[in-house]
Amino acid sequence: MISWATAAPAVTAAFLASLVEAVEALTIVLAVGTVRGWRPALTGTGAGLALLVLLVLALGPLLDLVPLHALQLVIGVLLLLFGLRWLRKAILRSAGVIALHDETKAFAKEEANLQTAERNKEAHLDWIAGITAFKAVVLEGLEVVFIVIAVGAGRGLLVPAAMGAAAACVVVLLIGVIVHRPLARVPENTLKFGVRVMLSAFGVFWTGEGLGVDWPGHDLSILAFAAIFLAVGLVAVKLAMRTASEVKL
Repeated sequence: MISWATAAPAVTAAFLASLVEAVEALTIVLAVGTVRGWRPALTGTGAGLALLVLLVLALGPLLDLVPLHALQLVIGVLLLLFGLRWLRKAILRSAGVIALHDETKAFAKEEANLQTAERNKEAHLDWIAGITAFKAVVLEGLEVVFIVIAVGAGRGLLVPAAMGAAAACVVVLLIGVIVHRPLARVPENTLKFGVRVMLSAFGVFWTGEGLGVDWPGHDLSILAFAAIFLAVGLVAVKLAMRTASEVKL
């Protein structure tokens, strides 16, 4: 029986990460539906989700064939590589060094691209629109699949992590159906910062587990690592802001 204390970090990380990816996918699907209608948008979305389900069903049995410590080590290293790279980007966004991601602008850009194709009377516009929705769902969905496997595969937490990811997708879908607009009010950049912190914390934890390290507090040590990465990240934001202001001067 998995305790809530053990499952909570995996569920939280999967939920927040999936929330971010689902918002980005929804933005493009909404743009497709607004310009070309909901048939190609929903067809592309459905095809993308079907492909992701097949991928998960194929990967699940393969994970059981990999020795636990080897799986933890590989996942930990990958999480550190991706988590630290993404955290660096989140720090630069928070410091204003690079522009914040804006779902309203992303929606307008995708909408303009589809309208340009329509004005140019390109053939098979519904096909192009469907492929656009399909690509958005698959690309963002692959990140969700990777995150679910990464935070859940090491200790048999795939089901709780998958539940967290599914809950995030349902929340975003319901809000999208109601408002029919990109979720611009979702603090996406703040969520991304938090997700990067959690992924980096999981990366340290799984790498240590794979190497046979017995962490104090076991799974609760993930929260300690997250607090350390958060503190370092916030300090890095301040330093980056100061450096940027000095460069401007």
